[in-house]
Amino acid sequence: MTDWEGEVVRAFGADRDVSGMTGVPRRSAFLIEDGETIVAAWMLGSELPDIDAVIATARALSFRSSD
Repeated sequence: MTDWEGEVVRAFGADRDVSGMTGVPRRSAFLIEDGETIVAAWMLGSELPDIDAVIATARALSFRSSD
């Protein structure tokens, strides 16, 4: 994603300060429901997301919403 002004990064709370630079994006993963509600988020630092955890959470949330 391109976010030259950092608006999206700040809106998602995924920014950090590094070596005197502000608003540096933090590696993150989000599950978004209905295109507008964040239902789960992982702030990851330098590591990649545990994709199995993301999938398991998505499945659990989809079962919750179908009840």
